[in-house]
Amino acid sequence: MSSTTYRLAIVPGDGVGREVTAEAVKAVRTAAGVFGFGVETVEYDLGAERWVRTGEVLPDSVEEELDAHDAILLGAVGDPRVPPGVLERGLLLRLRFDFDLYVNLRPVKLYPGVPSPVAGLGPERCDLVVVRENTEGPYVGAGGALRRDTPHEIALQESVNTRYGVERVVRYAFRLAEGRRGKLTLCHKTNVLTFAGELWTRVVDLVAAEHPGVETDYVHVDACCLYLITSPERFDVVVTDNLFGDIVTDLGAAVQGGMGIAASGNINPERTHPSMFEPVHGSAPDIAGRGWANPVAAVLSAAMCLDHLGEAAAARAVETAAASVLAELPAMGGPQMGMTTAQIGDLISSRVESRPQG
Repeated sequence: MSSTTYRLAIVPGDGVGREVTAEAVKAVRTAAGVFGFGVETVEYDLGAERWVRTGEVLPDSVEEELDAHDAILLGAVGDPRVPPGVLERGLLLRLRFDFDLYVNLRPVKLYPGVPSPVAGLGPERCDLVVVRENTEGPYVGAGGALRRDTPHEIALQESVNTRYGVERVVRYAFRLAEGRRGKLTLCHKTNVLTFAGELWTRVVDLVAAEHPGVETDYVHVDACCLYLITSPERFDVVVTDNLFGDIVTDLGAAVQGGMGIAASGNINPERTHPSMFEPVHGSAPDIAGRGWANPVAAVLSAAMCLDHLGEAAAARAVETAAASVLAELPAMGGPQMGMTTAQIGDLISSRVESRPQG
């Protein structure tokens, strides 16, 4: 049992983010009581409501406060009142860049009893993780526009790939593969994106020589999308760039049963800044306040947070409890779930509490 107390920054955000984050925090507090570590939380008013009220997205002083925590739990941000890109670039991408959260970790795991839209797919065939480079690619915002609103308009969006950025995320993926089933797949589009693709390929080949126990493979991103549907069992750890990772992981979420189950972590492996954990789904403002949101993705993200903090037993307990509840829900979201968001969170926490230690 740990005697450590962890400081968590809580950013519930907007819409259903507030509801699901409350259940994730509840599960973490329950696990802390069972496994003997402490949790201190500070909630931050960041998201659409703050922007509408003040015009601020992320003040420098608030970012400094976030940086003093051990980890961040984020619910979801987004609201029709906010122009596209304001919150995404001003909050999410800013934290990823400023806190050097260069690994986006996305498990794609089908839990027992959860139906997949892929006919005949079972848990034994779907247990992989995507390691997405999180601070480069087209998301750096390099580019520009010429002759706007004319027939000759030109828009440029550049993808930035550095040897430094590629190598560090590839090394992380190899270490992860060594602790799993020992297979790493590079996903890219080397036949068209020849400059970036060749860089990624050379780096994977270089690092592979240092990890002889890891089998390596390559798939084009379009083939990766096909295989995620037809044979997800061929993948263990998939490493890819920012844009491709963004796309294939949403497909992976569909394969594992929907966005209401998909968890993620934005990781700073060197721990020079806090890592940030969030469910993949959006804020769903149309159902906010109704208790219809499935909190499991937020709870599973909290389990990833606990694992990152070194509380592996607590993380397993939270994941196991959430998975057991998932198997009993008649539907993944909406009123047809049979329980409210809070009731599902209560059930998960009760199962964490009743689980024997060890």
